[in-house]
Amino acid sequence: MKEFIISSLGLSDVAKMDKRQILYQVLNFGMIVSTALMIWKGLIVMTNSESPIVVVLSGSMEPAFYRGDLLFLTNHRDEPIRVGDIVVFKIEGRDIPIVHRVLNLHEKEDGTIKVLTKGDNNRDHDRGLYAPGQLWLQHKDIIGRAKGYVPYVGYVTIVMNDYPKLK
Repeated sequence: MKEFIISSLGLSDVAKMDKRQILYQVLNFGMIVSTALMIWKGLIVMTNSESPIVVVLSGSMEPAFYRGDLLFLTNHRDEPIRVGDIVVFKIEGRDIPIVHRVLNLHEKEDGTIKVLTKGDNNRDHDRGLYAPGQLWLQHKDIIGRAKGYVPYVGYVTIVMNDYPKLK
């Protein structure tokens, strides 16, 4: 029985490895993880966005974007936000960013902006979603502007969140 458990878990392969092979496997895994982190950090620098890739989690932007669509963001200061742009923003006190379209925009001469957003599939603007007492978004609230997307690629993230036992 003990041999069956070891072989079914693949531990017999590990038991057959010498120390050098185990070290090689650990280093390979470390290289994969560090490469992924370097790519992520590189994207953050290139896009000037704290989160250069996000997954659409709700149907509020249908038919423009559907649940599971993967969005690519930029947040360069030299590209001004305009009415009609699709932005991703964070609300104080909430962890999950929101993807909605700019409905109204007020720009001052000093460069500050006030933005009102709305989901394409929602009836009303987003003031009900903003923090208590907040009527407008400011530039500090905006994570980025959608520049491209890949449909449904992020649906795995939604499934993992909806069914944590699958993790």
